[in-house]
Amino acid sequence: MIIYNVTIKVADPVKSAWLQWLKEEHIPDVMGTGCFTHAVATRLLEIDDSEGPTYAVQYYAESKSMYNRYIEKFAGIMRQKSFDKWGNQFIAFRSVMQIVN
Repeated sequence: MIIYNVTIKVADPVKSAWLQWLKEEHIPDVMGTGCFTHAVATRLLEIDDSEGPTYAVQYYAESKSMYNRYIEKFAGIMRQKSFDKWGNQFIAFRSVMQIVN
């Protein structure tokens, strides 16, 4: 199983609206691609939140090919939607992990 992890630092003034959008629109849109089996959204603790909270969303794919399908067909669209809605009110970085247990 592959985990596609997206870590996002959100500007304090938009944090509530952004979190609502994440849960009600963005995660359902990503899941609607059919590339992932489930997603878990978390908030990072014990870090500097003075400029806003940091979240991590982990999307679980059954295989590397399903993750690759998402990247090739959908990732650009999803990223553009995020920028269109929130502009520079967030920063994100992505990582890919493999479950080994």
